[in-house]
Amino acid sequence: MSQCPCGTGLSYEECCLPAIKGERPAATAEALMRSRYSAYVKVETDYLLETTHPKHRTGYDAAGTKEWAETAEWEGLEIVSVEKGGAEDSTGEVEFIARWKEKGSPRSHHEVALFKKDKEQWFFTDGKMVTAKPVVRTSPKVGRNDPCPCGSNLKYKKCCGK
Repeated sequence: MSQCPCGTGLSYEECCLPAIKGERPAATAEALMRSRYSAYVKVETDYLLETTHPKHRTGYDAAGTKEWAETAEWEGLEIVSVEKGGAEDSTGEVEFIARWKEKGSPRSHHEVALFKKDKEQWFFTDGKMVTAKPVVRTSPKVGRNDPCPCGSNLKYKKCCGK
């Protein structure tokens, strides 16, 4: 038995494989997210389409998805946070980071994936990319000719501002 690519520590056969093979649906939005990642790793791309909500399947590129899944060197899935998406919920959000190598170069995808339960089955509906937040200055800007804030009694441009 091999370890599941989704990172739970369980074997693939007891973790994501039953969902991917249609033996049992994912019980939560997080479980669906994990099984979708495993489907990329195992190149089970039909499952990706099947677990995308029917209203959100327009434009799905089956050939491109399969080619990408086959050529990527999958390195891991990190679940950052989960909001709702439990067995009793009808919607859920899973923030995740997927890591892989493409032609030897490290890559990552950071997203908040949105899920909806329809007829007791979870579906992926959409995703929102997570981008780095801009750095916001919390202290006043030091001018080049102002005294250096380090306390050296020199102008900033002659001290720490070099």
